Amino acid sequence: MKRSLMVLALTAGTVFAAMAPCPAFGQETLEEVTVTGFRQNMEAAPHVFLLRRVDHLITKVRVVCDTREPAKRRQELKDTLKSMIREAGKTGTISLGVGDEIVADLTERMLDKVIEPDAKADTSVAVVIIKTRVSKDDMFDDATGRIEHFIETTPKVGRTELLRDKDWELTIVGPEQYRAQIVAKIADDAKKTAALFGPDYSVRIGGLQNRVSWSQKGPLDLALYIQYDMAIAPRDAK
Repeated sequence: MKRSLMVLALTAGTVFAAMAPCPAFGQETLEEVTVTGFRQNMEAAPHVFLLRRVDHLITKVRVVCDTREPAKRRQELKDTLKSMIREAGKTGTISLGVGDEIVADLTERMLDKVIEPDAKADTSVAVVIIKTRVSKDDMFDDATGRIEHFIETTPKVGRTELLRDKDWELTIVGPEQYRAQIVAKIADDAKKTAALFGPDYSVRIGGLQNRVSWSQKGPLDLALYIQYDMAIAPRDAK
């Protein structure tokens, strides 16, 4: 599967972000990231999480042209990419990007860089990400339908074709911005758990330096969490 504000691939199993020490929020930009291939046992995730709807559903499209004359082939590809950018701007729900781990917006200034020779002779290709914004009321078929309609109706120039990958993926923008909300939920759960043992017990939390991670909760939702450790011990314990 493919990758790019964070992007989560739709896989049969649960998908998780890699966990590593991270800087404090505010020291990084809000990036859109594709997250794929990080599968873990569901039991490895803590029970405290923040349910969050994804920001975009995406798919990769190969914009391919096999016009024999190289200069004409390149121009047909550029004109089709310009058409895609123009049509996406009219929708209010569709946008275009490029990249694998991080999704950057596609602009006309990037067209010469994204076009490259294809494996087949006399063929050139540009790999483009098509995104659709996911609303709180969207169903999975609503989001995929918008992208499929865009691919079908966008004008293509010359012998250019838009060939969509089979995979659908999800993205979330700047997951670290939700750190404080997740920590607050962890703290609340820890207080309630410690209270069950009585006033002679206290709680200790470790691992909050870990990155915000996630698992998929339904077709368009994520469970955001921080992998942490909690211990309940007598207050006089060292």
